[in-house]
Amino acid sequence: MAKKSNKQWLHAQNKDQYVKQARDSHYRSRAIYKLQEIDQKDKLIKPNTCVVDLGSAPGSWSQYASEQVKANGRVISVDILPMDPIERVLFILGDFTDEAVENECIGHIGKQGADLVISDMAPNLTGIRITDQARSLALAELVYDFCDQVLKPGGDLVIKLFEGAGTDEYRRLLKERFAKVMTRKPEASRDQSREFYVLARSYGL
Repeated sequence: MAKKSNKQWLHAQNKDQYVKQARDSHYRSRAIYKLQEIDQKDKLIKPNTCVVDLGSAPGSWSQYASEQVKANGRVISVDILPMDPIERVLFILGDFTDEAVENECIGHIGKQGADLVISDMAPNLTGIRITDQARSLALAELVYDFCDQVLKPGGDLVIKLFEGAGTDEYRRLLKERFAKVMTRKPEASRDQSREFYVLARSYGL
């Protein structure tokens, strides 16, 4: 059964237009097109800004962000998994919720704060929907806490969530600190996936 499902997955991957496009464009995963669509719609990533990418490996979001912030901008990426180097991207290996890792990140960001936090993270999935949803929201709440530490006034957040219990409450939580909270479902998100993205703008204003 596992072999059959693996074959089905490989077949779907090989037919996927975004997988092919990413390979042809030398991006590390198809996820780049989710961030690209949000950025192009909402004019999110600007030159000369500081972007923090949480859960960055394998690195396609960091690749895209580094291209948008240009030579004078900065991208700081954090993941518990190793990530191959990307030009103009500072990578920190570790858990962003670990105090030492968070302090290292804050040190690199500097007193001015980050302009944008992006997160395409998902927890290790168990296949049990209630458990996975709870883990996803717990992770999202940790990202929210991290934003409190690093975002400058007027900064933005893009975060992946999964439709289910607790997502409305999480949006309400974001509205306490951000001026606008919007939902985005990029075309590159698979049709069968419950994933969507929340864009929260103008932190603390």
